[in-house]
Amino acid sequence: MNTSAPVPASVTRSGLLRRQFDLTWSLFEYHLERLEPEDFLWEPAPLYWTVRRSPDGTWVPDWADTEPDPVPVPTIAWVSWHIGWWWSVTLDHARGRQPRDRTDITWPGEGAPAVEWLRDLRTQWLALLDDLTDTDLDATAPFPWPNDPAYTVADMLAWANAELMKNVAEVGQLRLLRAAS
Repeated sequence: MNTSAPVPASVTRSGLLRRQFDLTWSLFEYHLERLEPEDFLWEPAPLYWTVRRSPDGTWVPDWADTEPDPVPVPTIAWVSWHIGWWWSVTLDHARGRQPRDRTDITWPGEGAPAVEWLRDLRTQWLALLDDLTDTDLDATAPFPWPNDPAYTVADMLAWANAELMKNVAEVGQLRLLRAAS
């Protein structure tokens, strides 16, 4: 039995991606509006990943090229950096720019700077979604499956929306756990 509602014919693929994003972003806004600066660096477990100040004052995320076992629990700061990193790189790819290296994506700091950074990335993402044509969506995705003809730019954008949804859920769960502790 098919329980999914049909997509109206008037909704374009980019419109559907926009709806998916808007739904996820509305949940993110719920959490962003309630985050306190202290929430970002709260350490949720003995084994965790966060961002740390380097001697020059920039924030550097914990990182391993091979995922550790067990996987460290991320802080909200780390998750927000992670969102900014993959979103920035996805925007670079989608706009045909040279993608930045992970180490080139600097977290701006807890509280308002991080929230403003994420909201700016949202603005850039919406502009991208509004600019895309069906021809653009049908092109081979340059990321995260480099030039694999089985994946299109539409797949890349849907992946980024799904990645955001997962990360939004993580931020929300961490915020709720901190508030309850």
